[in-house]
Amino acid sequence: MFLASKLLSFATQPLAWVLVLLLGALLCLPRRRQWGLRLGWAALTLLLLQGWEPLPDALLRQLEARHAAPGPDATLRPYTGVVVLGGALEPAYVSQANPQPALNDAAERMTAAVSLLQQNPHLRLLFTGGEGEWFAKGLSEAARAKIFFDSMGVAAPQVLYEAASHTTYENAVLSATLAGVDRTQPWLLLTSAWHMPRAIATFRTAGWNVTPYPVDFRTGRQTPWTQYSLALGAKKWQLALHELVGLLAYRLAGRA
Repeated sequence: MFLASKLLSFATQPLAWVLVLLLGALLCLPRRRQWGLRLGWAALTLLLLQGWEPLPDALLRQLEARHAAPGPDATLRPYTGVVVLGGALEPAYVSQANPQPALNDAAERMTAAVSLLQQNPHLRLLFTGGEGEWFAKGLSEAARAKIFFDSMGVAAPQVLYEAASHTTYENAVLSATLAGVDRTQPWLLLTSAWHMPRAIATFRTAGWNVTPYPVDFRTGRQTPWTQYSLALGAKKWQLALHELVGLLAYRLAGRA
């Protein structure tokens, strides 16, 4: 499953499609110059379109709108705890070179969890995440998360860590095996809003009684038509396509 996830991650990168088109153009040029030019122009067009952010934002907005967090006046007293999915920490090789916990652009998964516990001290926190990198060495993501939560003053008895999972499906299955965890009790599920549709479906299919608590929103109500960035556009396209294809794959496999 981990290998399939990584192959899916590569296949849903639009920049990889540009590379394939360029390679095809180069291979065609010696004998089929016309086809080579067509593929070259297709690669250039695809590259330029990737930077126009309203297009990927429309897909991300649709994912983010599927689940809303409990309102500000909602009481969280009935909940046992909050399950926090990994993915907000930089790879182990980055953390090894720096003394501070290194968070990435999904940092709200971590910071929102701390805020929740401060406002609702009765909640337990279950962080789930092993390592999502190829041939990773060093501390697992759960171990790096412990460093962060310890630095935030979150008491150790209040937090559980699952350090063997590599995918969302494994997050759901392996977290349920931790000592003292009852997945039939009400839990909050905290992850990025664009990842929530696949995450909530996977956890519920695995028997968890979870309520979505989405964070890390990447879109607003609308995106200005002038918003253009090749770097951000390509990243947003990958996020949207990875989640949409991943959700479809999970459903076909009976995991969501």
